[in-house]
Amino acid sequence: MNLLFVIDPLNSFRIYKDTTYVMMREAQRRGHQVSVCLPSDLYWVHGGRVTAAVQTIELLDVDPARYAKGDDAQPWWRQVAAGEQALADFDAVLMRKDPPFDNEFFYTTHLLSQAEREGAKVFNRPAALRDHPEKLDILEFPQWTGPTLVTRDPARIRAFHAEHGDIILKPLDGMGGMGIFRVAADGLNLGSIIETLNDNGRTSVMVQRYIPAIKQGDKRILLIDGKAVPHALARIPQGNEIRGNMAVGGKAVAQPLTARDQDIASHIGPILAARGLLLVGLDVIGDFVTEINVTSPTGFQEVFNQTGCDVAALFIDALERRQPTWLAP
Repeated sequence: MNLLFVIDPLNSFRIYKDTTYVMMREAQRRGHQVSVCLPSDLYWVHGGRVTAAVQTIELLDVDPARYAKGDDAQPWWRQVAAGEQALADFDAVLMRKDPPFDNEFFYTTHLLSQAEREGAKVFNRPAALRDHPEKLDILEFPQWTGPTLVTRDPARIRAFHAEHGDIILKPLDGMGGMGIFRVAADGLNLGSIIETLNDNGRTSVMVQRYIPAIKQGDKRILLIDGKAVPHALARIPQGNEIRGNMAVGGKAVAQPLTARDQDIASHIGPILAARGLLLVGLDVIGDFVTEINVTSPTGFQEVFNQTGCDVAALFIDALERRQPTWLAP
């Protein structure tokens, strides 16, 4: 297959932990051609097709662990060719631009939807990316979630706190644990936190009952084509931190899925896969789903390094299986 990855700049990759890197490496190992472009490289002109300035690259034989130690002088890729190519001419386009899902990300999904109409096969499917905001997606699956409130109304937030006592507040557009607050039963700083997140009623906020099981980790369950990877990646808060996100220092520990994890995945996975979401990351604390990540889920390398489960191989397996029966635009 001839694959196009829509990505952040190559020089921003931390290849000792990057999921897109191991996707590309596994694809190349199997003989597939790897090309890359930035979202800003996409364009459409009346009478033409969605096109991108692309680089075809070869991943070099390097030890990613060296980059974890700061030894990044050795190049890890080289350009084989460069030029402009319509997205529909690739066998698959993989949207791997990291969040935030801002206006430019949104516009990129519309260009990718137009490419689909022209015959491109895009994963995750751009319409599904738009329809599945990562914080709000849990609203579709209340049987798997804890008490949750989404509102602009400060009075409703205060009432939710009065009912549940210990709560988490977070912005709907946050990522990597940014902007997450805990307010315990004493209500300390609740007013100030509401003002910060709510912007005097102009910004919606998600409020959830605090789940003590966060001390055992915020589990990332990876779904590939609707099926769960056998191991979850528990992101365990460190010190006095309430957030387990790796971006804020959480410790990543791979662990087998529990029976509850399996039940959650077996219900949600096929539904999302049928909508063109080839790769999904469920965030689960204790028994409850707290977020559903669809933009650029990660964790492949951490799971592989700790368990030997080759998640990148499972992903490329799924992509290859999908090729003969691509979803129609």
